[in-house]
Amino acid sequence: MDLGIKGKNVLITASSKGIGRASAEGFAAEGCNVAICSRNKDELLNTSEEIKKKYGIEPVWCICDLNSSKDIENTIETVTKQFGSIDILVNNCGGPESGNFQQLSEKNWQEAFEQVLLSAVRFCNLVAPGMILNEWGRIINITSVSVKQPIDNLMLSNSLRTGLIGFAKTLSNEVAKFNITVNNVAPGYTLTNRIYDLAVNRAKLSDKSHEEVLVDMAKEIPINRLASPDEIASVVVFLGSRQASYVTGNTIQVDGGLVKGMY
Repeated sequence: MDLGIKGKNVLITASSKGIGRASAEGFAAEGCNVAICSRNKDELLNTSEEIKKKYGIEPVWCICDLNSSKDIENTIETVTKQFGSIDILVNNCGGPESGNFQQLSEKNWQEAFEQVLLSAVRFCNLVAPGMILNEWGRIINITSVSVKQPIDNLMLSNSLRTGLIGFAKTLSNEVAKFNITVNNVAPGYTLTNRIYDLAVNRAKLSDKSHEEVLVDMAKEIPINRLASPDEIASVVVFLGSRQASYVTGNTIQVDGGLVKGMY
């Protein structure tokens, strides 16, 4: 299927590895101009070089701490200088500190707020005017299945990713008349560094190894395995396409059937 986005300009945040990187590769495969950012320069350079080798497209890359408004502004400035505009924005971030309510400090809450929710608000605030002017745009937020079914010991993620869903739904209603869609992708357990870290933390609270914890996670899923980042990225890229023009304000689970509820 031709997704109709060849030549579109895409910015994916936190994209030097994991789901963000897989999404960058997915858009590159569609012939998009791709921009990536993260805090780690070495990982950015490696990802940029590998995308160039595989797809013949050299990504624009920027060092960006998502908790820094200045870094976000610099990233948008760099990308718009290179591309002229941003047609598709993918808001992605690493998971915030794990822990239950009494373990978390106010500093933990503030940092998670900036990382998960405020970073997306800031990027949208800077990108939306150009999309409105062009009367076309796609905004996709990569959240977590925890917005549908809270995960134990992830108080910050459960709370703030759900806040992002509320923001996205409201924004989708405001910008729909400009042919801009806003959607969320909610991954289930996916083979990334984040899931490995969660398995290690769970192992510390039990008598099991982190390998056993990962096996137990897979058993919770009807498909009986964890997702690959590419499987999540496929949905992200579709939502960025012309074919997804009538899909907006939605949160799509990509979880192998993990969530047991019907809504």
